[in-house]
Amino acid sequence: MPEDFRCYLVTREGDRVTAGITRRPMSELPTGDVLIRVQFSSVNYKDAMAATGNPGVARKLPHVPGIDAAGVVVESTRADLPVGTEVVVTGRELGVERWGGWAEYLRIPGEWALRRPQALTLEDAMTIGTAGFTAAQCLLAVRSHGVRPPDGDIVVTGATGGVGSLAVKLFASQGYRVVAVSGKADKHEWLRQLGAAEVIDRSAVLDSSSRPLLSARWAGAVDTVGGAMLASVVKGTLHRGCVAACGVVGGPELPLNVYPFILRGVTLAGIDSAWCPEDRRRVIWELLSTSWKPNDLAVQRTVVDLDQVADVVPKILAGEVSGRTVVRVATEND
Repeated sequence: MPEDFRCYLVTREGDRVTAGITRRPMSELPTGDVLIRVQFSSVNYKDAMAATGNPGVARKLPHVPGIDAAGVVVESTRADLPVGTEVVVTGRELGVERWGGWAEYLRIPGEWALRRPQALTLEDAMTIGTAGFTAAQCLLAVRSHGVRPPDGDIVVTGATGGVGSLAVKLFASQGYRVVAVSGKADKHEWLRQLGAAEVIDRSAVLDSSSRPLLSARWAGAVDTVGGAMLASVVKGTLHRGCVAACGVVGGPELPLNVYPFILRGVTLAGIDSAWCPEDRRRVIWELLSTSWKPNDLAVQRTVVDLDQVADVVPKILAGEVSGRTVVRVATEND
């Protein structure tokens, strides 16, 4: 076992936050009964926030971002996770309270580790990652509420992002007619390739008026934006429809009244991926590796090395990245 490991570390010097690739001693890893040699991670919006030292995500500095990780167990005290087991880790405290996947090694409580689903490679698992897991929870929420493909369109906001693009793929694969919302005109054809039946500009959805209800258009929705966009989607949802809310890039405030809920019976379903119960988490990953497995995941991802993560962070924060960015943590010499 090496004495130190390579990682992307966020630190604070006085009032200044700095971040970059460095090496840290193995003794600095958190406690846990499983040590993982990380092969792949990913870049999520939350990771980009952590990489800038945002205190709402990186609770304590120094910090290693990465809410997703996939790799091989190299030390373990658990009989169910022997050395050599390939595992996937998403959510919980990873990359937030605890150092995350942007590092060669990761030490965690063993119950956080999921054996790699047989039908997925580690790279595929990180292409799905928290984003795909979140999109799958949105699909479960809409289906559990009774919304089926014949009931009408599913609108997906922020459709070019990680969660949005995988939601387009997932819902389309299950027979829903998906309307993708994006302000990126150059990505409309790509969204159609993912399965969107229609692609519209966000200006066609966003309503800045104070009207309590809008013309009903959607049987269900996946909103990755929040704020005024989420309010517009809720106000435009059909009777007994369901809106799954999972994002906040448009702001945490919700300028909304109760009329969509008491006149149309709309359900607003909040999606929390970090602390999804263990039994439900395993069911969702089983679905994502079998009947819900997204096809052609290579089209969904861009792969970068750990050295290139710093270039991706500002692009993620500026909304300039489409699909999923997978981080190759392991080097060719590993």
